[in-house]
Amino acid sequence: MGEAIHVNRALSGTILAFDHGARDTGVAAGQTITRTARGVTTLKCRQGQPDWRQVKQLIKEYAPVQLVVGLPLNMDGTPTTVAPQAQAFAAELKRRSQLPVAMQDERLTTRAAYEILLEGGDAVQAGSDHEIAACLILEDWLRAVSET
Repeated sequence: MGEAIHVNRALSGTILAFDHGARDTGVAAGQTITRTARGVTTLKCRQGQPDWRQVKQLIKEYAPVQLVVGLPLNMDGTPTTVAPQAQAFAAELKRRSQLPVAMQDERLTTRAAYEILLEGGDAVQAGSDHEIAACLILEDWLRAVSET
């Protein structure tokens, strides 16, 4: 799923992004018009899987036109050891939602999320690093789409 991004330029609406992890999956929502994202929630995972009922509810609530999943890559662009889990999550998300799913390079988003948390002090909830990472993934994807 590391293929180039091919997006319909007329794509307009809400996008949901996921920062998938073995224990937690951050979710962010954004708009193609404003190219901004905000954290929605962090889903707890069991054996690397989120509660798919919660995912379905989020999709129903936000009615996205596109889904985006972070793809963990090494600094040299090669897939990390956990990339296959993210790709499997994306494939299952596509199967269950019947929506288009894009993979987005998530290099350095976790580090950036921690820095944002440190700068935010008490104003930022503990554990929201996954949501912040999902926001960064989505904003990167929105930027990439606007440049194509």
